[in-house]
Amino acid sequence: MSGIKNGKESKKEEDAKPDIQQGWMWLARGGPIGKKVVWYEYHESRAGKHAKEFLEGYRGYLQTDGFDGYDYAVKEKPDIIHVGCFAHSRRKFFEASKASTVNKSAEEGIKYIRRLYDLEDKMRGKELSEDDFLKQRKEAAQPILEGFMSWLLKRKDEVPPTNLMGKAIHYTLNQWEKMIAYLGSYHLTPDNNACENAIRPFVLGRKNWMICGSPEGAKSSCGIYSLIETAKQNGFVPAHYLRALFEKAPYASTSEDWEKLLPWNIFSN
Repeated sequence: MSGIKNGKESKKEEDAKPDIQQGWMWLARGGPIGKKVVWYEYHESRAGKHAKEFLEGYRGYLQTDGFDGYDYAVKEKPDIIHVGCFAHSRRKFFEASKASTVNKSAEEGIKYIRRLYDLEDKMRGKELSEDDFLKQRKEAAQPILEGFMSWLLKRKDEVPPTNLMGKAIHYTLNQWEKMIAYLGSYHLTPDNNACENAIRPFVLGRKNWMICGSPEGAKSSCGIYSLIETAKQNGFVPAHYLRALFEKAPYASTSEDWEKLLPWNIFSN
């Protein structure tokens, strides 16, 4: 799950003057096994209540960055296992390494995380059952994680918590239990980059459509983005999918009819 901020424009009825405010585009990526769904939602804030409402009734894993709002969203939800993201930790160590030309300690943190990614690539290249994959990945990751934790605890007492290196260390320690939770599922990886990449098309074009005419316009754009990105994630040409969808949608009346219009079903009907 991820979110980015964007602008919205509305007009006050009493004076018809533009009123520029910030809004947030939220994104979730998931779906059935072997199928991918990308879902955009627009909200006027980044309050955790929006994620909480979205997750109502959900059971399973939720992989996010370290934004506190997600902790609020899963609070008192025992059926949701909150998983962190090593990519966000790595990003902070990378920023710390660039900030100093003398201290190379941050690069040690990057090396530990790189070893986890190398292991993930190696394990994904094997033909293993899900149970064997989970067992072997956990066994191979354990010494890497133990070494990383020992290094973090040692450096924590040597580095001021206010500089970039200190912030990277404390972020990683605070997120540790969530970040290693990916080891519990075959379908999880060390990061939520797939979700981050899914929101990238909106980020890249944001300067072209910084302003939405109204909150309703922003919400409408979410529907189009959800359709287009879901089609792309499942290997379909968006234009082909949208054409088929718009031709058949007027005749849909039941939930079964709408299910037939999902990207992985529409061309088989």
